[in-house]
Amino acid sequence: MAFEGLTERLQKAMEKLRRKPKVTEADLRETMREIRLALLEADVNFAVVKDFVKKVREQAAGAEVLKGLNPAQQIVKIVNDQLTELMGEEAVPLNKAAHIPTVIMMVGLQGAGKTTTAGKLALRLKNENHARPLFIAADVYRPAAITQLQQVAAQIDVPVFEKGTDEDPVEIVRQGMEVAKQNHNDYVIIDTAGRLQIDEQLMDELANIKELVHPDEILLVIDAMTGQNAVNTAQGFDDKLDITGVVLTKLDGDTRGGAAMSIRAVTGKPIKFVGEGEKMEDLDVFHPDRMASRILGMGDMMTLIEKAQKNFDEEQAQETMDKMRENTFDYNDFLAQMDQVTKMGPLENILKMMPGMANNPALKNVNLDPKQFAHIRAIVLSMTPEERENPDLMNPSRRRRLAAGSGRPIVEVNRMIKQFNQMRKMMKQVTNGNMSGMQNLFGGQMPGGKMGQMAMNRMARKMKKDKAKRIKKLRKLRKKH
Repeated sequence: MAFEGLTERLQKAMEKLRRKPKVTEADLRETMREIRLALLEADVNFAVVKDFVKKVREQAAGAEVLKGLNPAQQIVKIVNDQLTELMGEEAVPLNKAAHIPTVIMMVGLQGAGKTTTAGKLALRLKNENHARPLFIAADVYRPAAITQLQQVAAQIDVPVFEKGTDEDPVEIVRQGMEVAKQNHNDYVIIDTAGRLQIDEQLMDELANIKELVHPDEILLVIDAMTGQNAVNTAQGFDDKLDITGVVLTKLDGDTRGGAAMSIRAVTGKPIKFVGEGEKMEDLDVFHPDRMASRILGMGDMMTLIEKAQKNFDEEQAQETMDKMRENTFDYNDFLAQMDQVTKMGPLENILKMMPGMANNPALKNVNLDPKQFAHIRAIVLSMTPEERENPDLMNPSRRRRLAAGSGRPIVEVNRMIKQFNQMRKMMKQVTNGNMSGMQNLFGGQMPGGKMGQMAMNRMARKMKKDKAKRIKKLRKLRKKH
């Protein structure tokens, strides 16, 4: 997972500070050394690291920080602010043309994921902007490049303009633009050719396409796993084409993540999107502040909430909350919630968005094998309708029947039922504003220490406020009627 090693190193460095009643200049020097080594090991550009550490040290060395209340937390805040600034401070939206079509030119080296990213972007535009995009297949060199684009387009129902592999790419783009104007497509996404490395022939071709269509966006697609080479690639494309933004792919892979932290500082061009999965829906807007929070192990609750809003039915979610509060949550509800959670992506990614969970020991001991969901589903579907509606019926003989019906060991059935009962009890406490359920789940220790506890407490207070608002609204309705 991206940034995992960096997060662990930075958390250890900050934890040393938190344990000290008073932070001295020597402590600050040691922390800066740890931060510098952590960033360098994560493949962050050397010049970027040097400048970053200098800025943090200058701000943290002030007497008002070291002598103030809780200096460790103030230093964490400074590091967080500098990380956010380093990666661009705020999300940058796609450029949009004054008149249709908006032209987006996808560029990058071969294997970076241009075609798949083009598909993800088109789907996002369809879902969020109700757009009618058109693909132009301008890669005539890579074997099966056009076929791949057609397969991606078929998945999301987007038309492709192509003229085979014998036509000049610039001419293909010219004809494609005419078709887009005739069909009133509001977005045109040009899938250009790539190379194993930057060369003059490739750049000349891309420059000619740019000169022809004057694209509103030139998005450079970069594989985050390429480390320092990602920065060199970004510089090379920017020098020749003046790119407008970057899309980082494979950020969910085994990458140290330094590219994300270096590209903006080196090129001055924003990272607009990140790809963190293989599904067509796995393309997210890049928020520097949220990424900084994740790097420091403080979670990313806003992205988690947005993912939930996209995948959860609001009415069903409210009904589930009421059932949890009233302790009538059953296995049918459990199955429905499990289906919606799996739509949000890998469970480990979801958990790591919670404050303090990035490197929490409790998470490392959890079995996150996707097959577990299939096993749980098999156990629940082996229950009778009456058993699903009344979880308290689960006596030993019923459990043995479930094990035989689902083909799972009795130990696994017992464990699932125990976890379901614990979750039901915990969620009843949480929905009523009592966070002790969360504390019990993590062995009496809230995730992320004080920071995690503060975040969880904020969630609890919000839940209480929402509950009070709902009660107030119901009372007003009753008075009216």
